[in-house]
Amino acid sequence: MRSKLLELQQPLISIIVTTFNSALYVIETLESSKAQTWQNLELIISDDCSTDDTVEICRSWIAQNEGRFLRTELITVLVNTGVSANCNRCIKVSGQEWIKFIAGDDILLPNCIADNVAFVKENPDAKVVFSEVLLYQNDFTAANYLHTIPGIYPMNVMNPAFTANDQYKILLISDRITYTPSVFLNRLALLQVGGYDETNRLIEDYPMWLKLTRAGSKLYFFKKPTVGYRRHQAAANNMELYGLFKPLFFKAAAIRKKEVYPYLPWDIVASEKHVVMVSKIFQQIGMNKKVPLYASLYKIGTVYLNPFQYVVLFKRKVLKYGRINIFYAD
Repeated sequence: MRSKLLELQQPLISIIVTTFNSALYVIETLESSKAQTWQNLELIISDDCSTDDTVEICRSWIAQNEGRFLRTELITVLVNTGVSANCNRCIKVSGQEWIKFIAGDDILLPNCIADNVAFVKENPDAKVVFSEVLLYQNDFTAANYLHTIPGIYPMNVMNPAFTANDQYKILLISDRITYTPSVFLNRLALLQVGGYDETNRLIEDYPMWLKLTRAGSKLYFFKKPTVGYRRHQAAANNMELYGLFKPLFFKAAAIRKKEVYPYLPWDIVASEKHVVMVSKIFQQIGMNKKVPLYASLYKIGTVYLNPFQYVVLFKRKVLKYGRINIFYAD
């Protein structure tokens, strides 16, 4: 009876914690789920074949705290399948209308679910909702707070006047969403586009934003922090570890080749391919390092010696193509 009354007052929301070797941090993630001001929650933890104590830690925590949630479930697999497949397993298991993903080293702020639900109630057409992310170094203490992402309202993609198709074209130019951990998702919208592409093992978000906007789901944003994101040495794309370009640069380039290049003008594609070619050379000869000389040479190679960039600039600045083609907009 209690759950039915609560359901009438508050819809049941799925918090989905995705883990892989998250033993050092996952307790904080789980405790932040438990501390939500929104009461009607189910908790799903999906582990992607961790080799540390993540599963044992999660199992013990659930045994002590499962009464906080209407339902809990721990999903494990025998082989590592990648982030996209891990997310898809959770979508299939959850039966709720709304999903909040959180990585096993990040945290939900106390009002995360309540703030997102309030937004979708006020914006009934919203199926994909973003908000602000608080960035921390190593741990979530005031002393280690770095800054808020995004720093200002992201009009470059979240302009309220944009349609889903406008956003799709803008995202074809580049992935401008740097606040992915905040996303609050409608489960049906995910299912309608076929879920996450499991061929993309490590980069699940950018292809999904392309799929959703291409299918007509507009991306929404509200300016309030809802999650804390931890920057640490073990992160797959740690900003501290890359040199002239990020560790996942080439994987991202492969995704753009498959998902984006067929829809972009030839000169923009050629310019990107030139950057990838130069980057491969720097990687192969050991020059992907934060050394002033290497950085200068990289800029010369990718910018000044990139012939296709001059074609793009000519169309943008001289012919003013941006007036009729969003791909050339300033």
